[in-house]
Amino acid sequence: MSESVLKISNVNKTFGGLKALTDINLNIEKGKVHAIIGPNGAGKSTLLNVIIGLLEPDTGEVLFDNKDVIGKQAHEINQMGLVRVFQTPEIFTDLSLLENVMIPALAKRDGSFKFKIFRDLADEKDIMNEAVDILASIGMEDKMHNMSGSMSRGDKRRLELAMCLIQHPKLLLLDEPTAGMARHDTNQTIELLKKIKEGGMTKIIIEHDMHVVFSVADTISVLARGKIIATGTPDEIKGNPIVQEAYLGGGE
Repeated sequence: MSESVLKISNVNKTFGGLKALTDINLNIEKGKVHAIIGPNGAGKSTLLNVIIGLLEPDTGEVLFDNKDVIGKQAHEINQMGLVRVFQTPEIFTDLSLLENVMIPALAKRDGSFKFKIFRDLADEKDIMNEAVDILASIGMEDKMHNMSGSMSRGDKRRLELAMCLIQHPKLLLLDEPTAGMARHDTNQTIELLKKIKEGGMTKIIIEHDMHVVFSVADTISVLARGKIIATGTPDEIKGNPIVQEAYLGGGE
């Protein structure tokens, strides 16, 4: 079996009388893209928040890079190498693309955002050069000096991915990376995710768009009513009658 980056064992989470997660077991293998899908209310957001440290499970174990992360703060887990891309792009709209990409690298190195942006960024040649290279790798080098607030949603999502890549994550968690995008932007994002996949970075993708999921995932886990009802390859999930009934809407 391949090396695990994230291992979730027997995780349960209850809110009042509602069981949001029941006996969740997941193994995220190094270098793979693992998609988590399910209908609204399936427990995806709760599971995501347990993984990143915003919620503590009632029972169970969450090991990231072979270290127990239950009880750790979200920023501590981020410093360990788990980086999340949110549904709504979180960027500095009054700064350029280049400045946006440099900032998380400085924050991760220094442990805070206490640096003086307009003075310190110009002095950080190594980080600036890396930011330029990352923007070039995703086809945005010609926009690096543009203000980020004027970009399309798809470009903002690509910029946020660049802001994550410069942090050199051990695990990149993408929460609905194509939500609200036009098809053109969605297709661009798929190609970018495929390119990142070729680099061997481990990723979890939570996504509703099955075209995106089946285009990039190595493994898919299906949540329904707080339980994982199936895990397998895209072809196995497509052909699973339980999944078809619970989520994909029946037969072909």
